[in-house]
Amino acid sequence: MLKKALLLIVILLVSGCTIVRIDTDNTDNIINVVLSKENTLYNQVGKGYKYYIPRGVTYINTTEYNDTLYSNGNYYYLYIDVVSYYYKKDVEKVNGNGSYYFKEIDRGDKKGYILITQVENKYLIKFVYNYARIEVLVEKDEINDAVLNSSYILSTIKYNDNVIKIMLDDDYFKNKEEKYTLFEPNTGGENFFPIYDEEDVEIEQSEQEENEESEETENKEDESKETVENDKEGGL
Repeated sequence: MLKKALLLIVILLVSGCTIVRIDTDNTDNIINVVLSKENTLYNQVGKGYKYYIPRGVTYINTTEYNDTLYSNGNYYYLYIDVVSYYYKKDVEKVNGNGSYYFKEIDRGDKKGYILITQVENKYLIKFVYNYARIEVLVEKDEINDAVLNSSYILSTIKYNDNVIKIMLDDDYFKNKEEKYTLFEPNTGGENFFPIYDEEDVEIEQSEQEENEESEETENKEDESKETVENDKEGGL
């Protein structure tokens, strides 16, 4: 069957608001239509922010301002940059030459870009928008679905200025060793989400086994000493 671009509108009645659900074969159309909507829905709340997780996407956990989401076998790594939002930092330019897909986004006070690059036989999507970023690694035929989910999530992020100001005034961020550099271009091979090397895992497991053997040896030596001392006391 030939694929045709589909535009399916599903009205979700939640808190008196509506959201438009779009399925299409055109990546540009997904981004343009979703980001043009003023959606006020939300079902996930964090420290100084909230956003809407679309149907089919599952929330996994939060570490500081990094949320992990899951959908259709793929992990979405969302980073909320409340510091850049509070100080209204500009998005730095990114060179999209040589990428599979690149698009700059400018919708007034909300700017960003989407960069898709091929990583072996998969595609890494980096979507920066509304002072936040999502990264997800998918198969080629899953790109549009991932872009759709990411567009909903990023476009519905709402920030709470009062909460963020209190955290800044209370030195919440001053003890952080890592500098917030969300909008600095990353043209190298470094990924936003963690990738564990098999060799590193084997080394870590080996070190753990050595530590366990060392602790077991120390325990046996302590037991032996205790037995000798008890024998001496009994002899006296």
